[in-house]
Amino acid sequence: MRWVLRSKIHKARVTGENLDYMGSIGIDKALIEKAGFLAGERVLVADNTNGARLETYIVEEEENSGKIIIYGAACRLIKKDDEIIVMGFELTDKPIKAKSILVDENNRFVKFL
Repeated sequence: MRWVLRSKIHKARVTGENLDYMGSIGIDKALIEKAGFLAGERVLVADNTNGARLETYIVEEEENSGKIIIYGAACRLIKKDDEIIVMGFELTDKPIKAKSILVDENNRFVKFL
């Protein structure tokens, strides 16, 4: 069994941060569905702006809002306006074709990668 990339949102822009929260990443519901994530799913977040990486879990933001919000202690590493990649993995012994999406500067779906 191996951990294999299953889902990815590429070049997302952080639209807000809230330190006074238990911790997670809020993602527009439409993007969650388009990339094949689930609310509550553990994800790896890589910050293209500063190189930080962290694991957290997804909470749903309003559908088609374009919101990507960093909550809790993760705000110490990832800031508003940073460009990030959100990745989900699956433990499997079979090859998987990852579902990867590219978004624009407003976190609107552009295309599948």
